[in-house]
Amino acid sequence: MKIKSLTNMQWIGCITLVLFLGLASIVKFQLGLLHPFDQTITDFVRSDYPNWNTFFVTITKFGDPISIGLISIIVFSFLYLKKFKRAAIWFASGVIGISTIGNSVLKLIFMRERPTLEHLVTEHTYSFPSGHSTGSMVVYGMILLLLPLVVKQKSLRFILQFALALLILGIGTSRIYSGVHYPSDVLGGYLFGLSWLLLSYPIYKGVHHE
Repeated sequence: MKIKSLTNMQWIGCITLVLFLGLASIVKFQLGLLHPFDQTITDFVRSDYPNWNTFFVTITKFGDPISIGLISIIVFSFLYLKKFKRAAIWFASGVIGISTIGNSVLKLIFMRERPTLEHLVTEHTYSFPSGHSTGSMVVYGMILLLLPLVVKQKSLRFILQFALALLILGIGTSRIYSGVHYPSDVLGGYLFGLSWLLLSYPIYKGVHHE
């Protein structure tokens, strides 16, 4: 059987995965090294606290399990009913395998406590990696990549993709502003989710027949 070489996207995915593993190692064994990074970014994001409380509390809801779950069900159902079955399977595997199971397992491995800042939202799980960041990167990232299936107008597609990218960034920022995550938690969630997207999307594209 002939083994295909990695695509450029997958090579970048390998880099983001290595970066995630490096960050995870620091969290596990040398957590103190992250303090200057976390403190600097947190101070910057929360520099105008509490003036942006309402905005960021609203944004963060787009990454919570209920919102992600509802959006995932709608997108999966749409893809499946429209006969984009391979896309639906790829989408479901990311939501279930990475955003839900994978991120939950990682939290139990690292068991990082959340920041001691005032929390604008209630959280009960561990801190690393950020589930909202992983979930938004995986779910909204897959939607971003799948938009060409249903949105043929390039200008409209670009606007929607740009909006999704901003939403992903906004959700991660909201977790820092809300006091429930360190910036390194958010970075970890982004890298974990992005690695999945970059490594798996070329595989889906190579076999899909939509």
